[in-house]
Amino acid sequence: MDLMGMATQIFMQKLGGGAGGLSEGMVGKALGGLLGNSSGDIDLGSIISKLDGGGLASLAQSWLGDGTNGGISPQQIMDLFGESEVGNFASNLNLDPSTATDGLAGMLPELIDSNSKGGGLLDAVGGSSGLLGMASKFLK
Repeated sequence: MDLMGMATQIFMQKLGGGAGGLSEGMVGKALGGLLGNSSGDIDLGSIISKLDGGGLASLAQSWLGDGTNGGISPQQIMDLFGESEVGNFASNLNLDPSTATDGLAGMLPELIDSNSKGGGLLDAVGGSSGLLGMASKFLK
């Protein structure tokens, strides 16, 4: 499964009953707009960089490691991506912003954790040199 498909399924799962009426295509498009690069693909390297720049490097490190994943709050999601961007994301899915941030807060740790095993994340961050460069930021 591709990264967008995985993110879409995890997000919809995290919404549970709140996902009623949402199609995978609708969610994928909205996720691409919030988390994507210029081509609309999810950019895990950019998300991890945002976490690092937002003072959440230790949180990102927990998702990349093999231990327990730290949780991210809906407010941290709002701070990380911006109220306007999250508002647009929620609006595109006909969700209220708190439901959208709850779903994102549940989805991001699982998405990044599941792609940091077996090389999936290596491709997303530019291979081992990209991951090493990112890891060196966390270890400073």
